[in-house]
Amino acid sequence: MGRTKWIVLFGAFFAYMFDALEIAILSFSIPAIIEDFGITPVQAGLLATATLIGMGISGVVMGWVADNYGRKRALVLCMLIFIVLTALAAAAPNFYVLLALRFLSGIGLGGVWGVLSAYVVETWPVESRGKAAAFVLAAFPIGGALAAFASGFFLPDWRMLFLVAGLSAILPLLVIVMFFPESAVWQAERAKSDKNVSVGEVFAPELRRTTILASLVAVTAFVAYYGASTWLPSYLATERGMDPKSVASFMTLLNLGMFVGYLVFGWLADKIGRKFALMISFFGAGILMPIYGLATDHTFLLWLGPAYAFFMTFAGLFGSYLGELYPTRVRTTGAGFCFNVGRGVSAFAPLALGGLAAATSLSFALFLSGFGFLLGGLLMIGLPKKGRAADVPAELKSAEAAMR
Repeated sequence: MGRTKWIVLFGAFFAYMFDALEIAILSFSIPAIIEDFGITPVQAGLLATATLIGMGISGVVMGWVADNYGRKRALVLCMLIFIVLTALAAAAPNFYVLLALRFLSGIGLGGVWGVLSAYVVETWPVESRGKAAAFVLAAFPIGGALAAFASGFFLPDWRMLFLVAGLSAILPLLVIVMFFPESAVWQAERAKSDKNVSVGEVFAPELRRTTILASLVAVTAFVAYYGASTWLPSYLATERGMDPKSVASFMTLLNLGMFVGYLVFGWLADKIGRKFALMISFFGAGILMPIYGLATDHTFLLWLGPAYAFFMTFAGLFGSYLGELYPTRVRTTGAGFCFNVGRGVSAFAPLALGGLAAATSLSFALFLSGFGFLLGGLLMIGLPKKGRAADVPAELKSAEAAMR
């Protein structure tokens, strides 16, 4: 298991990086898709909404698959779905086919976070679990930076961008198939009972309050995050007058700031606790994002972007925090439910902000988004300070000791 934790750490980072890449390319492609299909910005927002609805459904479905049939099978299934459907989007003949493909690809994209988070919680000891989970999920901004780089290279040919992004994810899929073991903790738990997990178990009396509150926190955070990030490249291009290469450069630097934030907050989570690290993340992003929406000077925007993105690292902290709130039996179902209910509800944020921007401006829409993070920070007060341990069975205690 000492070797297993490192395989999981770097393999999961690689897989999540491509998951993020597939999610992020849409926001860069929206202007080109609007021009190609002759659609409105509100219709373009529906593409992001469809993706996020699929991701919300995936968190429940793939979490159930992972808890009943194994972490590895669920992860392979998720990746196969989004690889095939992202590549197929390149051949979409019209807006409605692309809309359907984005929804279906979201069913694969949304499940990856929950499965990888469970893998980390079940293979890393508690005293370093925050750093490990944050490192893996820090792949998200790296994937976003790769999306920015690829967009600067391929756009306005959005079809080639989708094709290359989809097929390139075959590489991490091969790593998982060839080198990932099944979680020993999950196998030991599964051996105790052959009774399938049901989604309703996360609403058992001892877990109900946690599930409801954690879901509300995720909703507020993701409404703010996806509402803003979907339109951020368009904001820089249309309201701040930047060309596509400048937008790509700004977004790359912003994502690098987020990457550093993931690592710092992962270390902080192990020092002061996951809950307090999450609250600092929410309040920092909630204060700086509105300022970013109002800024007009390009130099100020260049440096403020990485600064606010540094605090926008809640997804990496959720990886260890939510996973520890639930016992092994329902770990992926519970954490995936909360996380992806948030993403599912936030599916309407890009559409709502697109409509708000049409009536006012994208700048004002970004300004309002910051308040979602502030509300999430306040809701965190009602959640437990510490989560559970990984529920490691007695027969695996010595193996966990070897991981230290």
